[in-house]
Amino acid sequence: MNEHERKVIDLMIKYAKTAIQFSSGLGFDKFIKDAKTVDACVLNLIQVGEMVARLEDEFIDLHKHIPWRKIKDMRNRIVHDYEEINLDIVWEVINEFLPELIANLKAL
Repeated sequence: MNEHERKVIDLMIKYAKTAIQFSSGLGFDKFIKDAKTVDACVLNLIQVGEMVARLEDEFIDLHKHIPWRKIKDMRNRIVHDYEEINLDIVWEVINEFLPELIANLKAL
């Protein structure tokens, strides 16, 4: 992994951890009622997706076990259809997908 790729992966980890931290200690019902927390978490999900676009195709192809396409697709869905974000999915991504993503990214 070159220096650029390491920086991008480190930023992905940072944004993912931040989303988890912001929602920590909240149940789903409290999460969806806290607009600031929702917005902060969603922004960090967008940033995780943005980082994927900074990686070269060759790097992505070498690490196919990470669902790069899904990460980018979620970012695109949020950015282009913000008013229709499904908070159930956001909650699931933060609590189930991000911890696994962080572990996989750290293993790189």
